[in-house]
Amino acid sequence: MIIDDSEVFRKVVTVYLKNSDYEIVEASNGEDALKKLQETKVNLIICDVNMPVMDGLTFLSKVKADPNNKFTPTIMLTTESQEEKKKEGMEKGAKAWLVKPFSPQQLLSAISRLII
Repeated sequence: MIIDDSEVFRKVVTVYLKNSDYEIVEASNGEDALKKLQETKVNLIICDVNMPVMDGLTFLSKVKADPNNKFTPTIMLTTESQEEKKKEGMEKGAKAWLVKPFSPQQLLSAISRLII
């Protein structure tokens, strides 16, 4: 699942991942993602931090409190590079923190380490 308020960014990431044979579910913010997770089981979540309606760190807290999704690995893919934000995200359960702009190889490498 890719969660980002930028449709263009979601499409770019989707192209990278589909070329590597991953199936993608897209969500435009944390609230949209939580709704979609009620209907769909995913193996990995890639989430932005700064989004309207529900930001990525709030989403991370809520998804990790959900017994059905609390062990789903989450990569934060964001423009936020401050150590405090990264620390907060990791404490809330993120397994990786990538800063935009990123290379497709960075993302694929992080995914391959988290998906068995």
